[in-house]
Amino acid sequence: MIAVTAETPHASVGWRPAATIDRVNRNRLVLLAGLLALLAFGALLGLRTASGQIEASLREALGPRASIGAVRLGLTGLEISDLRIRAAPGAWPSADELVAKRVSLRPGLATLWSRGWHVGRIEVEDGYLSMQRSRHGKLRVLPALLEKPSAPGAETSSAPQVRIAQVVLHDVAIDFHDASVRQGTHKMRFESLDASVGPLAFPAFDEATDIDLQATLKGPQRNGRISIRGEFTVASLDAKLKAVVQGVDLIALQPYLLKVNEGGVKRGSLDLTLDATVKAKRLHAPGRVTLSGLELASGDGLLGTFGGVPRQAVLAAMKRDGRIEVGFTLEGRIDDPAFSINDNLATKLAGGLAETLGVSLGGVVEGVGGVIKGLLGR
Repeated sequence: MIAVTAETPHASVGWRPAATIDRVNRNRLVLLAGLLALLAFGALLGLRTASGQIEASLREALGPRASIGAVRLGLTGLEISDLRIRAAPGAWPSADELVAKRVSLRPGLATLWSRGWHVGRIEVEDGYLSMQRSRHGKLRVLPALLEKPSAPGAETSSAPQVRIAQVVLHDVAIDFHDASVRQGTHKMRFESLDASVGPLAFPAFDEATDIDLQATLKGPQRNGRISIRGEFTVASLDAKLKAVVQGVDLIALQPYLLKVNEGGVKRGSLDLTLDATVKAKRLHAPGRVTLSGLELASGDGLLGTFGGVPRQAVLAAMKRDGRIEVGFTLEGRIDDPAFSINDNLATKLAGGLAETLGVSLGGVVEGVGGVIKGLLGR
């Protein structure tokens, strides 16, 4: 008789009790959790260290008049809150050059394998910017950043290459201080500005930049809307832009419409359309201006003028039609300092205005030329 001996389960090769398996799995889970916690702590510590380094670099780059509320570095990008650049006391018409509640920056992946820095998107929310045009027509923006003196021996060719794919602005306000008008500095306020601009390639600026901008121009009696769309290449000055202005308060534009000795505007609005093309530094820009509901303040009677045009002709046209429409075409070389007040250009615009109002051309050229000079800062 053959004896059969039953093997006990624990005698099988490789077999472990269930309790032992659970204990091993728990140990592995604890080890894995510890490693993940360590990695998370290291990542957090790295982000905090990087944020501190970036904040220090930003403060140095922005200069002593800048302040930053906080800098947060996340997996998707960088966020700056409460950015402010104060203006130099007594040297700027506003207290601040720039204010932004929030600025977010998303890096571009191309930075990992190509030369220079690539930024996918910069977004600014609830911001403020002040701009100034000098008496000689020079536009100044952010002098604290853009007008810094170069270090001795510094080479411009060593500047880092930066490409920003898109800059987006939400609810930005702009104060534009224009000292080129004859009556002293004139301030225009733009609010609710939303814009998308890009790409921008520094320092070459040799790429065509798409522009899509809308804003509200504030006026004492009414607010108007401004829209600009198209593309512009900074390096070559090539451009293809369409501008539309709707219902802008004429009182806000008085310094550009009136001569020093002319009466003011009581009320009225201005509409404008302009299609501008610049190729090989030559400008071609047909457009149309419409004045509606114009009422003039007391002037010099029969001898009074509005923009150099006989006052009575303006009032008669308004009484008859309720508006004045003038077509014009701006043409000339933009690298010619005198192109905006060229006699031929003034004559073309004056001829269109004179034809619309049914007045003689004599005496109109000077007035319209003055308007062009005021608007273009030349």
